[in-house]
Amino acid sequence: MPDTTLQTLLAGVANNTIVPYLGAGALQGSVDKLSGVAIPADSDSLILAMNGGKPMSKRLMWEFPRAAMDVELKRGRKAVHNFLEDTYGKRKWTRAPLHDWLASIEPHYVIDSNRDTQLQDTYADQPHTLIRGTARIAGTNYRFVLNEYLGSGGYREITQEEVNPDLPILFKPMGSPRPDANYIASDADYVDYITELMGGFAIPDFLKEYRKGKQYLFIGMRFQRDTERMVMSDITYASAEPKGWALIPQPTDKEVRFCARQGIEIIAADVSDLLEAAGFSAAKAA
Repeated sequence: MPDTTLQTLLAGVANNTIVPYLGAGALQGSVDKLSGVAIPADSDSLILAMNGGKPMSKRLMWEFPRAAMDVELKRGRKAVHNFLEDTYGKRKWTRAPLHDWLASIEPHYVIDSNRDTQLQDTYADQPHTLIRGTARIAGTNYRFVLNEYLGSGGYREITQEEVNPDLPILFKPMGSPRPDANYIASDADYVDYITELMGGFAIPDFLKEYRKGKQYLFIGMRFQRDTERMVMSDITYASAEPKGWALIPQPTDKEVRFCARQGIEIIAADVSDLLEAAGFSAAKAA
């Protein structure tokens, strides 16, 4: 594909007219610092890691939320939580090259569907607003928790009224281990979260306003499974037309049809192509 297309998208992200939306592929090049094993991020790798490296049944292998639900039913919700906490909260990973690029421009708004802390690490040098999805909690209709990062003072939980609109916004709908472990993983989590997302209770009011008319660059994101497609559609509600662009080198027919309906142009490029156009490479991972 013409490099000028990628340069245009890179410029849009840098000037905050295009919002980066990170999928599992955005973590390419991130490995365990001790073993060298790639960080589990996509559905298959998460299922295998959760099941001790062994595949589960074909029905459960279809997507991670389904497999996580099976583990939850057999061993309890805590078992899934502990797996994610051990994976993303305790193990040490090298930085994905994509986060080196993001650190060089620090966009005002980033959506990250992964559960690791690399995006938060990328913004550790400045105050920011962190939004994380929650599910199956009592006492509130809302399905998000808001934190403000204070630099060396860490995070403090804030209300919608306390949000500083001038700070960068990091939206991690599937949660993260920091400042406290909070994840959306199983089918039951997603049913609750998506229900409230569709009802408007999973996104803060200030973000509902900020996102109006935005376009998106889907990086390392695939659209083969209904769960991630539904989450994306609701998070990007009130977008511009067209909605944006997706970097998918070899899209399936299902992805082509879905993206056409959503107003998303598929760019036949991968994360590595974007990084090369931006002047970054896998060798820059640290």
